[in-house]
Amino acid sequence: MFQHGSSSRRVVVTGMGIASPLGLGVERVWKRLLNAESGITAIQSFDTKDLPAKVAGPVPAGTRSEGGLDLNEWIPIKDQKKMDRFIQLALVAASEAVEDSGWMPEDEDGRCATGVMIGSGIGGLDTIYETSETVRAGKVRRLSPFFIPSALINLASGHVSIKYGFKGPNHAVVTACATGVHAIGDASRLIALGDADVMVAGGAEATINEIGIGGFCAARALSTGFNETPAQASRPWDENRDGFVMGEGAGVLVLEEYEHAKKRGAKIYAEVIGYGMSGDAYHITAPPDNGDGAYRAMKAAMRSARLEPEQVQYVNAHGTSTFADDVELGAVERMFGDAARSVAMSSTKSAIGHLLGAAGAVEGIFSILSIRDQVAPPTLNLDKPSRASVIDRVAKEAQPRRIEVALSNSFGFGGTNASILFRGAP
Repeated sequence: MFQHGSSSRRVVVTGMGIASPLGLGVERVWKRLLNAESGITAIQSFDTKDLPAKVAGPVPAGTRSEGGLDLNEWIPIKDQKKMDRFIQLALVAASEAVEDSGWMPEDEDGRCATGVMIGSGIGGLDTIYETSETVRAGKVRRLSPFFIPSALINLASGHVSIKYGFKGPNHAVVTACATGVHAIGDASRLIALGDADVMVAGGAEATINEIGIGGFCAARALSTGFNETPAQASRPWDENRDGFVMGEGAGVLVLEEYEHAKKRGAKIYAEVIGYGMSGDAYHITAPPDNGDGAYRAMKAAMRSARLEPEQVQYVNAHGTSTFADDVELGAVERMFGDAARSVAMSSTKSAIGHLLGAAGAVEGIFSILSIRDQVAPPTLNLDKPSRASVIDRVAKEAQPRRIEVALSNSFGFGGTNASILFRGAP
């Protein structure tokens, strides 16, 4: 039961949608992930000759039936011009999630009880970059009237609410790489508190462009040593990791009050049972070596779920393929104590890269599917662990396992940490 104060309204997941480097469609992406396929490729969308990092995880082009993205199948051409790519990806994932849930209320009460909370870590970077180039070229009077609403992060929620007529809470989360988990957790609390019966929640990001890649290269955050072998570039916990790989995409969940979902006969994937947050108060981009912020976020999630560590069987790690992987590993070992020996923990970023503000939502979907199918997805490229641990990090191949409860972690710049717990359908 998702606890918040005196509230006891339960929150369940009734719909899911995804756009990722492994393609579109939850079932297709999940199958490819379990098959240990990678969505990391050489960057083709712009010239990388002046950049040390030359690989990324774009959403592949193609038809919907092929699992690729053709925007014309999802969004009218005239409307595409009003949206940055991150909004477009959010709309695609939200469309799948809403369709999957079967919740499209036709009455005013139903629409007013349904809200949207889709966030992004950076937002309309493509639009901002392209517009700045127009200004630099001396064409400021030719700027698009849609520039501002195309770049604003909350317009992902805005466009979804407009498309479906959802008139409940309309909100957005912006907490860097913790955005996706914060969106799901905060939206769940709105339902638990009675502010909504249904929330469409998640994250979206699209930063594979010169300014996005260039900025993270300047921060020395991206992998540069595997430009000739892109699929090997994202390698969490591996001794040869040298930075994360930029991915793009969106993950969206339809969250619903349990009795509301049951009354309408909705299929239920899982229940949101715990949510925790913390701040490092330490550094703008790096966690403290002792991983205390990560530990406290997990502990808060466990406390809100009223669970003990031995009741959790799987952790979907933040696991970015940087030095911070070992900090998180230490925090998880501390959190689980003796129970760590029976926990499986993997980083699905090894297959799709780091989707920044979308990461936590996409990984939340993977966590839910791990419970449904009783399997832990693999950590690719884990050839030689940087340090030993009693925790099974599911190297290279998916593992069938008994999974009743899954924990998903996301941590962001500024020292913001979020953890969320899912349990199988009631």
